[in-house]
Amino acid sequence: MIQTNYNPDVLSCLANLSNDEVFTPPSLVNEILDLLPTELWSNPNAKFLDPVSKSGVFLREMAKRLMKGLETQIPVKQERINHIFSQQLYGIAITDLTALLSRRSVYCSKTANGKYSICETFNDEPGNIRYQRMKHTWQNGKCTYCGASQEVYDREDALETYAYNFIHTDQPEKIFNMKFDVIVGNPPYQLGSDGGTRDVPIYNKFIEQAKKLNPKYLTMIIPSRWMASGLGLNDFRKTMLADKQIKKIVDFPVSSEIFNGVEVKGGICYFLWEREYNGECEITSIRNNEIIGSTIRNLSEFDILVRDSRALPILRKVLSKKEQSIINILSVDKEFGWTSNFNDFSNKKKDGDIPLHFIKKGKRDIGWISRDKITKSTHLIETWKVLVPKAGSDGGQKIPDSVLGKPLVASSPSVCTQSFLFFFVKSHNEALNLNTYYQTKFFRFLVSLRKFTQDATRSTYTWVPQQNYLEPWTDEKLYRKYDLTDDEIAFIESMIRPMDVSQNSGDDE
Repeated sequence: MIQTNYNPDVLSCLANLSNDEVFTPPSLVNEILDLLPTELWSNPNAKFLDPVSKSGVFLREMAKRLMKGLETQIPVKQERINHIFSQQLYGIAITDLTALLSRRSVYCSKTANGKYSICETFNDEPGNIRYQRMKHTWQNGKCTYCGASQEVYDREDALETYAYNFIHTDQPEKIFNMKFDVIVGNPPYQLGSDGGTRDVPIYNKFIEQAKKLNPKYLTMIIPSRWMASGLGLNDFRKTMLADKQIKKIVDFPVSSEIFNGVEVKGGICYFLWEREYNGECEITSIRNNEIIGSTIRNLSEFDILVRDSRALPILRKVLSKKEQSIINILSVDKEFGWTSNFNDFSNKKKDGDIPLHFIKKGKRDIGWISRDKITKSTHLIETWKVLVPKAGSDGGQKIPDSVLGKPLVASSPSVCTQSFLFFFVKSHNEALNLNTYYQTKFFRFLVSLRKFTQDATRSTYTWVPQQNYLEPWTDEKLYRKYDLTDDEIAFIESMIRPMDVSQNSGDDE
């Protein structure tokens, strides 16, 4: 049957577009606005700013709430509209196009003083939704404000520069010359940094800039990757975890559950920062319509944020033993100096050549290289190794998850390219037993707490403790050693699936 009365919100449709500048659906906007105190909507003096207006949906939904909240104080509808739009709601668009879209959404006219504008008091086209074309400030090939690549974003005047108004200034308070009670929005997430081969996060710049304005409340929706990883986010993560003014965090490990059709690696979260608050944070995680929490947490308990509170008792038990971390026998990135596309090796073995393990087009293979061509980390050539691919699962998009890729025991002597990290031990027997440990759900569960994306970097293994590799390991032995309860064991078993090692396991040669 054809539905003739279905009238979708255009902003819901826009929210489904896949882009680094993700549009926010109205339903999500209202969940975020629900974090704010209800009395704000009946305060005629409260001022609200969306510094990253794309569709105008935040301003529009706030206007709806203010229209209802101020009804008794300003009973004449048109007077109430004029007051709300001219005295309370302010936006900074991120492009010229989104400025027009935002005004159309908020004022019902692409110009604030146009014939069809619902607000009668504006005497200029922008109204309170402003956009100014900015230019990046280049230094050593990058923008000093946002880190964008000059090679990518130094463009002719006809093209969009993506030099966002709000963060390309040292004095954001002068954009409107006023104090704001609330700053809310969904900032752009990333920009190309070095010719398009890598993307740098940019959302952190908007949060840092918003805090400089010292609003009463700040709430933004951003990628969750900051909690554990992210290029150039170490200082930002430390600041966020130490910030006692962050009152609430709502986390969605699977971004497509709130942004239909849009994948943001590591998930999405939104938070409430409150100027007068000083305490622990209430954290809620939502996945497959299951609400986990809320739990009151000390954000600075660890160097990253463990997103699932059910994992905390297990992690605390493991760390309480104060055992050495397995990263003490784990290689660094490019341990032997070779990138993943290194090809200066032979496909045929000559006398004295060392086997070189690599991955090409998703397949593992072995080449041969002369010992005299190995100039870095030569002390590790003779060790037995458990090779592990740097790219593992999809970062927890599916539960249960394998978390890590299949291991490969490599005999002594051996080397590898950047495609692998490796654990190194002295003997064949130790390598085999370490291999059994790697395959346990316990091992991979501890890695999963620090691994939000496909990449399994060295730091993701930090919480995995060393064991005695003179004996093999099973989950049952590990559960007993760390005195896990039946509920804790069931939780691990539900999160981590068995590892299929039918191929590429055991001895390499």
